[in-house]
Amino acid sequence: MAASESRILRLHSRSRSQALDLTQEIQSVVTASGVADGLCVVYVPHTTAAVFINENADPQALSDILAALDRLVPWEAGYAHAEGNAAAHIKATLTGGSQTIPVHAGRLALGRWQGVFFAEFDGPRERQCQVSVIS
Repeated sequence: MAASESRILRLHSRSRSQALDLTQEIQSVVTASGVADGLCVVYVPHTTAAVFINENADPQALSDILAALDRLVPWEAGYAHAEGNAAAHIKATLTGGSQTIPVHAGRLALGRWQGVFFAEFDGPRERQCQVSVIS
């Protein structure tokens, strides 16, 4: 049994705001690691993107989440940040750059309706997501 496994997932977002379901890709990393019980850390090394856990059964839930974030943090609101993408930075801060998920019996210990999502807030862009599994 391996003690750990790390992999970088390469992602391509197609719009300014988007949520990509990474659950199966992350589970593949867990499976390849051979870790039966441990932790899986998912980290996004970007200041205008994030990772979150939420419902993966109904795609409308993701649309609602992105729409609510747009209402809370509108793209144009007189921000001081010179690059013009302050809303993306704020959304990424609110959502978070990492998630830690327990691994049990070689599987992500997610709830029945949960999935792991990469959140793009300043796309379209090429992105990375680091997945590390530790026994």
